[in-house]
Amino acid sequence: MTGVDRARIEAAVTELLLAIGEDPGRPGLVKTPRRVAESYDEFFGGLHRDPVEHLKDAVPLGSSDDGLPQTGDAVMVRGIEFRSICEHHLLPFVGVVHVAYQPGERVVGLGKLSDVVETLSARPQLQERLTEEIADALQEGLEARGVLVVMDAVHRCVVARGSRQTGSSTVTVASRGRLTDPLQRAELMALIGSSTRG
Repeated sequence: MTGVDRARIEAAVTELLLAIGEDPGRPGLVKTPRRVAESYDEFFGGLHRDPVEHLKDAVPLGSSDDGLPQTGDAVMVRGIEFRSICEHHLLPFVGVVHVAYQPGERVVGLGKLSDVVETLSARPQLQERLTEEIADALQEGLEARGVLVVMDAVHRCVVARGSRQTGSSTVTVASRGRLTDPLQRAELMALIGSSTRG
């Protein structure tokens, strides 16, 4: 797995500090280029990983008395915490993702859903695209009958600069397969809504 080029990041951060009129050699900043390079290795490590790899260990569902696979209605994990970096300003956006899928013939360990979110979040991102990419990965990796992804995030580029909307969050939704039908996904949306109250 190829990581980020830490030496180049350190050089770029040093240049950035000079460009804003700072002294990169002063005690409070002397280790900043290295620290930023280390954090960028974590923030952008998903660029070098395939999120579908996390779903390779999906297991077949059991069979019912008539020999057909037992598929169940849906599997949902609510409140997966994530953080990503907005590609427009290189500032973080953070929040939660709710993920649901209607199994086809296979299911996967619940932690693997969080792994998919983490891998795709660890890239320069837009929330809209990130929501779609999570849905695509789950659809591809699980061959699910339906997928629903709901993301609720606060963007630091909105909170800390420009309009400074400190109380706002952004919600995006992506659905695949049977869950593109509003009636099919209504119950799941209600379950997600119940997790945000109380």
